[in-house]
Amino acid sequence: MAGSAAAAAALAGCTGNGGEESETTETTTGGDETETAEATTEDSGSFDVTITQGQMPSGLDPQDHRETSTDIVVLHAYEGVLTRDAAGSIQTALATNYERIDGENAVRFDLREGVTFHNGDELTPEDVAYSINRVVDEEVGFASPQSDQLAGVSGAEVIEGENAVRVTNASLNPIVFSEFATYLDVMQRSWVEENDKAYISQHMNGTGPFQLDSYTEDEEVVLTAYEDYWREPAAVDTLTFRAASEASTRVNQLLQGETDLIVNVPPQEVQRVTNSDNARVAASPSTRIIYNGMRYDVEPFDSMEFRQAMNYAIDLESIVQNVLEGFGTQTGQPTLPEFVGHNPDLDPYPYDPDQAEQLVEDSGYAGAEIELHTPVGRYLKDLEVAQAVAGYIDELPNVTATVRQRDFGSLVDELLAGSIEARPPWFLIGWGEATFDGGLVMEALLSSDGTLTTWQNEEFDALLEQAGNQSGEEREATLQEANAMAHEQCPWIFLNQQYSVYGVNDAIAWEARSDERIDAYAMSQQ
Repeated sequence: MAGSAAAAAALAGCTGNGGEESETTETTTGGDETETAEATTEDSGSFDVTITQGQMPSGLDPQDHRETSTDIVVLHAYEGVLTRDAAGSIQTALATNYERIDGENAVRFDLREGVTFHNGDELTPEDVAYSINRVVDEEVGFASPQSDQLAGVSGAEVIEGENAVRVTNASLNPIVFSEFATYLDVMQRSWVEENDKAYISQHMNGTGPFQLDSYTEDEEVVLTAYEDYWREPAAVDTLTFRAASEASTRVNQLLQGETDLIVNVPPQEVQRVTNSDNARVAASPSTRIIYNGMRYDVEPFDSMEFRQAMNYAIDLESIVQNVLEGFGTQTGQPTLPEFVGHNPDLDPYPYDPDQAEQLVEDSGYAGAEIELHTPVGRYLKDLEVAQAVAGYIDELPNVTATVRQRDFGSLVDELLAGSIEARPPWFLIGWGEATFDGGLVMEALLSSDGTLTTWQNEEFDALLEQAGNQSGEEREATLQEANAMAHEQCPWIFLNQQYSVYGVNDAIAWEARSDERIDAYAMSQQ
């Protein structure tokens, strides 16, 4: 959940209700419509792009969601003080300069002049300070589900007489600029305060390169290039977002010219896209980890031995090679190799069904019956991965495992309900962390008060707190220790690093990013 996404990263979202949804999608986009659209585009000379994800955005409020699929849409209309380029390097955006304030747990952002919101009003420091406070302070507006994305940030204020803001940290916050380069979409204070939550969720008023033209909930978002954008206007004139939960539906739409870019091309469809006359595959290892959460507070997952058994029971190497067809990397800890805090001494759990069987006996839960909740179509081969995991575990003579297919939206609602007790005992989910920081991943997913946690361990919490007050090699070592503890305690069944595999119309110049962002501002015709 997402990833990409902690939280722009974060959960990510494609639901799947099975064949009925995909059939509806196919029958509502016919060939005649496609030909008409293409002819119109040619006659007008307009550069129009359609992107099809697995799920529509849950709403348009950039600070009230945790799904990457929503983030991908809203980031075209909203911007932050900082951003990242395709290589992941921090870049200025609405801020022109950023620095720590000597002797204080605070940082300063100098803001860009001449930036306007889509309603024509100029960006002010009050807007930036308000946007930060709206995320980190419940009393400002609402309890934003993104508060942990700015972990360590306690508030912001305007620097009197200057076009700048001061952001206060609760501690050193060694990753504060990394957080702001990934999260925090700036909104106009007066616009937010003048409208209710429902209106904000249905409309947009940002500073980004695209402005909202129309929004049909659960069907379509249409954006157009903002001509007064502070940089050059986008090359894309009209940008449309749609969704299809079934991967085969998305591939068919791409090859039939009904859409221009699709997510999560399944491995078995890669050759068909590559061999087509009008499309290609673009792939990149992402910042998203796929895992099975196991609630430590319910039987049989309250036993460390049982959780370890679940990891030994699955042939992860086979799942990556045969289910994902190589579009993935095995994991054995919460932190990916590219991230700060990754522990290079930890290997994925080996496939050892005999060890798994014995550990189940040792746990006292022989005969356990467990059900794996999984989304369908959100992540690359998510249902097939879930079925493989449950299949391996079900082969154990002392455990029965089944799969329950879930609508992604309802599953996310349960996962974000605010308490461990509201979450399914065993589930498949993905989490993307575009800051490349293992501490934020573990804080959100495994700390006792984490956004998506299924585990509580005081020693683990203490390590994360310690890392939050360290920097450099010291912090790296502490996070590696936390990863080692998570590897041993097994709050998850560790699965794979997801690869982002896209299908792209050959007429569009665009390259996949590791942070899962689909940036239409970077698109051009070719």
